[in-house]
Amino acid sequence: MGSFSTALTGLQADTVSLNTIGNNLANLNTTAFKDQTTTFEDLFYQQIGTSGSNNPIQVGLGTKVSGTDTDFLQGSTSTTGNTADMMLQGNGFFVVQQGNVQSLTRAGNFQLDQVGNLTTVDGEGVMGYPAPGGVVNTNAGLVPLTVPVGVNEAAHATQNFSVTANLDASAATGTQATSPVKIYDSLGESHNVTVTYTKTGANTWDYSIALPAGDATGTPVNTTGTLTFDTNGNLVSPASNVAGISFPGLADGASDLSFSWNLYTNGSSTIAQSSAASSTATTNQDGYPSGTYQSFKVDSDGVLSATFSNGHTQDIGQVAVATVTNPEGLVMVGNNNYMTTAASGTATAGVAGTGGRGTIEDSALELSNVDISTEFANLIVAQRAFQANSKTITTFDSLTQDTIGMIR
Repeated sequence: MGSFSTALTGLQADTVSLNTIGNNLANLNTTAFKDQTTTFEDLFYQQIGTSGSNNPIQVGLGTKVSGTDTDFLQGSTSTTGNTADMMLQGNGFFVVQQGNVQSLTRAGNFQLDQVGNLTTVDGEGVMGYPAPGGVVNTNAGLVPLTVPVGVNEAAHATQNFSVTANLDASAATGTQATSPVKIYDSLGESHNVTVTYTKTGANTWDYSIALPAGDATGTPVNTTGTLTFDTNGNLVSPASNVAGISFPGLADGASDLSFSWNLYTNGSSTIAQSSAASSTATTNQDGYPSGTYQSFKVDSDGVLSATFSNGHTQDIGQVAVATVTNPEGLVMVGNNNYMTTAASGTATAGVAGTGGRGTIEDSALELSNVDISTEFANLIVAQRAFQANSKTITTFDSLTQDTIGMIR
């Protein structure tokens, strides 16, 4: 009887549905797991005749699974406090690699190994863009990201400094004001540079830059000059930054100090003149002493920055985010990973927050989007369908026994 095979197709399809629901419930607490739904379609039909109006008389011969649809709806956020954890807010996938095989994942429960490699819990390297010299290069190919765990950062001599200050326009000629700036030499030793301003006339101030006595034995270069302001108190001369300031022969044996005084930022002068007491608001410089790695963090664009004990921070890489044309075409391969197929299209890596890609939230994880109440409802429906197909088989079995009994 065809009736047995018809009911069997129902049992097979319902078994797949039950397995899918069971898998959803099993992964209720799996990081970034995406809920799946089994869909069905009728199998094929046998035409056994036509009606009086010539309409076909057909008998269906069962059902089959037409697909398992994945719901890529964003999961809820769980704040963890672990800086290695990352969550994608929006579209896209993290790119991870084991050997030469790259995969995609939504699960950002990453960790650092003993040498600072950023990996998944299964040891796959998290891929991104390198940052040679502290500058991210998004034109380079993807590389495994590494955090400088245990690294000692060498000292960096000051190459630029700036002062945000006001000079008193109402001050008498000969009045002096100062701006102290701490800078560093190539050995990481600090030096207290003092910029001294001396008023020489209306809207003009001479300046001199000096180190404490004994810090340098050579003859300073380009350490004096004149600041000229217009009637509105804006600096007009020098019209550019002062370069080539040098203090040779440092007493501690470091390389000669050579740096620039940045008088302008984004086209605006940091030194102004007004009828208010001379004062220095802020000073900045780009040198630092040596330091050891302390921690790292990730911003919304996926840029990793390391912090050292000297207070210096440096970009060390940027997490890549990949997108595919059709996420439904991805195949799930376990370990929270997906692989691309012809149906999904090729993965295109890029920067978070661009090209339709989501942004990254640090110290947080995406939770599973499985809804337990929905799954329990689906479980009951699938159970009833399985029982109904089972009942069909037992009914046909009873009828078969009655038919065999007719010839006895």
